[in-house]
Amino acid sequence: MEDLKSKLNEEKERIEKELSEFATKDPKVKGDWDAKFPSYGDHRSEQDENADEVEEFEADVAIEHTLELRLKDVNDALEKMEKGNYGKCEECGGDINPERLKANPEARTCMNCAK
Repeated sequence: MEDLKSKLNEEKERIEKELSEFATKDPKVKGDWDAKFPSYGDHRSEQDENADEVEEFEADVAIEHTLELRLKDVNDALEKMEKGNYGKCEECGGDINPERLKANPEARTCMNCAK
């Protein structure tokens, strides 16, 4: 269990570090991050730069969303550990195979329910 907790905490730190490179935590909404709008300069007449900024922002928002979902799963798994119900399938209530948890510590369902 300690190995899984350590793995989850490492993953949490990695995700938060990656998010902090292009986003900031929203202090008003728990677990929400906001992508920063990139700025390539103040040349308003440079349409190419403006288009590049928008394109990068759109990509960052998509990555932010994916990382937020992953971070939520990691945080949920850590919370389950604290409450003592980690490793239980959210669908059937049965035990999640320890090998599945080793491969994916934030797994929410057993293999039967994951299908």
